[in-house]
Amino acid sequence: MSKDTKTKKPIRFKRDKLSDEDLMRLYKGILLPRMIEEKMLKLLRQGKVSKWFSGIGQEAIAVGATLALQPKELIFPLHRNLGVFTNRDIPLHRLFSQWQGKLNGFSKGRERSFHFGTLDYGIVGMISHLGPQLALACGAALAYKLDGRPMVSLAFSGEGGTSEGDFHEALNIAAVWSLPVIFIIENNGYGLSTPSSDQFMCKQLADKAKGYGMEGITIDGNNILEVYTTIDKYAKKMRRKPAPILIECMTFRMRGHEEASGVKYVPPELIEAWDKKDPVRNYEQFLLEQGVLTNEVVSALKLENEKLILEHLDITEKEPELTADLAHELNDIYKPWNQQVVSPSGDAKELRIVDAITAGLDEAMQKHPKLVLMGQDIGDYGGVFKITDGFVKKFGKDRVRNTPLCESGVIGTALGMSLEGYKTMVEMQFADFVTCGFNQIVNNLAKINYRWGGSADVVVRMPTGAGTGAGPFHSQSNEAWFYHVPGLKIVYPSTPEDAKGLLIAAFEDPNPVMFFEHKAMYRGISGMVPEGYYTTPIGKARQVRTGQQASIITYGMGVHWATHLAEEQGWDLDIVDLRTLLPIDWETVSESVQRTNRVLILHEDTLTGGIGGDIAAYIAENLYEYLDAPVMRVGSLDTPVPFADVLEKQFLPVQRLYEQMLKLISY
Repeated sequence: MSKDTKTKKPIRFKRDKLSDEDLMRLYKGILLPRMIEEKMLKLLRQGKVSKWFSGIGQEAIAVGATLALQPKELIFPLHRNLGVFTNRDIPLHRLFSQWQGKLNGFSKGRERSFHFGTLDYGIVGMISHLGPQLALACGAALAYKLDGRPMVSLAFSGEGGTSEGDFHEALNIAAVWSLPVIFIIENNGYGLSTPSSDQFMCKQLADKAKGYGMEGITIDGNNILEVYTTIDKYAKKMRRKPAPILIECMTFRMRGHEEASGVKYVPPELIEAWDKKDPVRNYEQFLLEQGVLTNEVVSALKLENEKLILEHLDITEKEPELTADLAHELNDIYKPWNQQVVSPSGDAKELRIVDAITAGLDEAMQKHPKLVLMGQDIGDYGGVFKITDGFVKKFGKDRVRNTPLCESGVIGTALGMSLEGYKTMVEMQFADFVTCGFNQIVNNLAKINYRWGGSADVVVRMPTGAGTGAGPFHSQSNEAWFYHVPGLKIVYPSTPEDAKGLLIAAFEDPNPVMFFEHKAMYRGISGMVPEGYYTTPIGKARQVRTGQQASIITYGMGVHWATHLAEEQGWDLDIVDLRTLLPIDWETVSESVQRTNRVLILHEDTLTGGIGGDIAAYIAENLYEYLDAPVMRVGSLDTPVPFADVLEKQFLPVQRLYEQMLKLISY
């Protein structure tokens, strides 16, 4: 049904089997957020609220959906879903503190408006990018399904967000895995100022559901009874038999995208038509006609709400203004974790790195029953590098999951599972493909603890590196892309023993870990690896060899290049294997520099923008008085990774390592 047709039809309320108590609950649920909004708009004009995204005109969707769910079922709202927060009984003064950037807000002044979550109230807030929260809802629903909990998750999207790839990926995952997710589209006709006619050609967005093999329906989003009864019906059905549904709610945003944008782009007659379908006024009139409400009761409820709002505003007003505390800020980048190093206790045997990673995954899967592995072809096929070969037979398809080709959706699903107490691993088939999931990693995984204390217990495995003749899209060293992102940890082992121990440690760490594995080392590097469960400390470098002539600070394949150089030339080199790139073990770096007074930084990544530049800057700034020569660097050429063997050898830094080291020790 077109929007023009919808605006011409009055709201037809059907109470069905709802009691007077049910009807009153819905009325109270929709009245309070409307009154709070009206108050916030006044405070906005007074400069007491910095920004406001109004949901006036479409409150019935948030309220009806929230009241139809169980309190512990996670909801993933957007900017205009105040009714979700008020109907999960969040204390109003905490909401007001959030909007005014005070410490008592859920994000401690680090986020504005509705960009926060609180698992205590079953809410996971959005980031500004439209769509990523949909996959998180898939993760929560998968956790419910694996646990055997008869629950659903619910995620909101605007009509504009349905053009995003995240929308497609989330719906596809939910359908393929039969997940109990309710996807709500609030179709209010405009993405900021762009009308729906400029955004999609389908008659109704609910029709998109057919392409995923799931049910899709369109309802009147201004009819709170239709919203409530529809979601209640499907939620009950999905708790018994998990499967997703797409519900398109036709509605209208009576104010601008946010207050500063205004509504000049909207035809006045459209605003007038939708004003007649105001969800609060129409429902109130219906209840008066039904005898459920009286004018006296309406007045009393409004006075009660006004008093409540003022009381909580007063509480917020009396809270102290936020002060900047450096330690407080830095301490919340990572979730607190008391790393307990588990020393090897079993015998050791020679393994290739690829086998050591398999052994580490196996130990972690046995140790953590709620660890789930996800990735393309990692199931019966065992992954393109055969690292998970045999895992389906040992641990089952619930815990070793083949995924569709949708990196963003899978990483988002992993994060959603983490919010419900799971540990997850996502394998990038090649590290190069991580670009398709970049937003989820750098804006969701990395920031969620800092923003509001959310859990991102996710390990992303990254088969990386050149030397295999795989060309520019299967060979990149892209660890530096993530080095700039606070909240992530980056691990890059160079030996089989460390590969196993660091991987196990990464699963124990509750923070998001990017775990890099050099493909050329998979079957090219062997070493003794202890059997059983042990951990190698994250954040601690390895002293490969101690020397006096010069230091090489390196990691990954660079460790083997450096070791070979020292042995071949007979140079007395001090070699440090960083192992963890974020956070870096600056203490070990400093000790090496002070021991030799000359330092070269080596990595396979391109020279420009590589991690070596930051290490060189640190040394120059903090250890200058110990240097007898300039800090030098060796990296790959500033080009994409070429395919032909002769070009790839020229690209890699090995040929330039000898000359640069000779220059350093001769300085």
